[in-house]
Amino acid sequence: MPVLTVARHLRRGLLAIGLSTLALAASAQSMVSISGSTVNMREEPSLDSTVLWELQRGYPLQVTERKGNWLAVKDFENDTGWVASSLTSKSPHHIVKSKVLNLRSKPSTGSDVVAQMQYGELLKTLDKRRDWVQVERYTGETGWVSRKLVWGW
Repeated sequence: MPVLTVARHLRRGLLAIGLSTLALAASAQSMVSISGSTVNMREEPSLDSTVLWELQRGYPLQVTERKGNWLAVKDFENDTGWVASSLTSKSPHHIVKSKVLNLRSKPSTGSDVVAQMQYGELLKTLDKRRDWVQVERYTGETGWVSRKLVWGW
């Protein structure tokens, strides 16, 4: 087999391995949000386990592992625990991760500020554009925020 052909096969094999690894990492670290009104994040995947946090509807979490009907998750502050998968959904949400965040009328720092939000505020995701996310607050106000100042999907 010519050296060039061997090199092509090797590249294809490495590319396939790399893509498989990326796919596994992406599936292991998918995002979910809380679908129940209040859901317990537990220390272990069991109803008998210690409750670490109570999470409200929409709260976004990154899935790091699956075990039966339970998801190992972490939040925007890197707190980890377990939630029942039946109490989660794929409804995208974000959390404000800056001290203060401007909600803007358009996806631009030059646009009007509609409101200001505080660290930890939960936002429903409506749309995404490059460096901006259109969100809805619990008060019903909608607008755009810088993607680098929120966490979620």
